[in-house]
Amino acid sequence: MGDTVEITTQNTTVEEWTWALAQSTGSPGGGAGAGLMLAIAASLTSMVAGYTQTSEDQRPELSLILQRAHELRHEALRLADEDAAASKAFGAAFRLQPGSARDSAISEASVEAAKASAVLGQKAIEAIEDLAWLSTYGNRALIADVVVGFGALRSTLAGARTNVSFDLSTLTAAGQTLEEIRAQHPVLWSMVGKLNEGIERIDGLMAGLDPEAAPTDDMS
Repeated sequence: MGDTVEITTQNTTVEEWTWALAQSTGSPGGGAGAGLMLAIAASLTSMVAGYTQTSEDQRPELSLILQRAHELRHEALRLADEDAAASKAFGAAFRLQPGSARDSAISEASVEAAKASAVLGQKAIEAIEDLAWLSTYGNRALIADVVVGFGALRSTLAGARTNVSFDLSTLTAAGQTLEEIRAQHPVLWSMVGKLNEGIERIDGLMAGLDPEAAPTDDMS
């Protein structure tokens, strides 16, 4: 594919985007992939909500879920591209000549990359309960779609958790201790724990669905 084509989640095909992801460039990378997984989770949430018939008193909540899912799908694609841009800046900083300017660039790029991943992770955390609602009240014929949605959300959370943690730890290369990093970036530091809690929440929800989604281990 031509080098002049800008590869983003918002203006390229799945084939083009995954081709770019497969290249040894890091932009897009795993963080952008986490954003794409969030968009997939939002899309599946929207689909299941659209197929769901509820009682009259539940319709307002279902309508809100559908609206939030539509908005999240678009936002997730945008955030994936922002993460790819942050990843590109991160890689560029490491290619600078050794010295104080390089150390400063790495620190700045690390914080920006961590912020991008934290936003993705927060959006995924906020999306859990809508899918959880559908796992209880949604169309039962679409249980597999709910499970795939949870899996996509979990991938987003796991990727964001690892990226935030790694990016913060990179700051130690400039001589900062972990305690100093925690004091300087308390919101990012606490986000790692929140993302872990989100992963645990999804694991619990998926375990509860397993008897319904996979009622037997022996299909013979």
